[in-house]
Amino acid sequence: MVNEIVTVTDLVAPIVDDLGLDLYDVERRSATIRVTIDTPPGSEGGVDLDTLALATRLISREMDHEDPVPGKYTLEVTSPGLERQLRTARHFQREVGKDVIVRLVGRAVSDAEERRIDGKLVAADDASVTIVLDSGDERTVAIADIDKARTVFNWGPAPKPGGSKNSTAKKSGITNPQTKQQSNSKKAKQS
Repeated sequence: MVNEIVTVTDLVAPIVDDLGLDLYDVERRSATIRVTIDTPPGSEGGVDLDTLALATRLISREMDHEDPVPGKYTLEVTSPGLERQLRTARHFQREVGKDVIVRLVGRAVSDAEERRIDGKLVAADDASVTIVLDSGDERTVAIADIDKARTVFNWGPAPKPGGSKNSTAKKSGITNPQTKQQSNSKKAKQS
């Protein structure tokens, strides 16, 4: 199965490169070959549906022609999404500066440490990653000791400091007398 992944990767990489994209991952799960493509590191935005459709047609045609995987399989060409799985050193290196959640394998956790680490990925090399925790502490972990990891996308804008201007008034039941007067005058005009 490892040879299949290498063969498919070698077959798909030039196609993805010609499209100006990055081959993020190739994996096999049961009878599915999943090819994950993305925009080059540092690009704004992600892969759009038209590009995914074009990549799917080109990769499918090449896979049908070369037949690198014996037997039946389903080809899935996808983007990694906003919250992406991190499996390889290259994945971690690409996502430095982003928020991550990492779950360690049991043997990698000492008595005083948590198995789950949440924080900002600040460094990654071929063997380890460094994460700054919410407490400000840094934790360096061997990639081999990571069971699962993914980026975390923070939905919506950050709350504004001090809250909204009318939040206290709304909570206390205070209304703007000018607004009330305008609405009363509208009612008077309608009568």
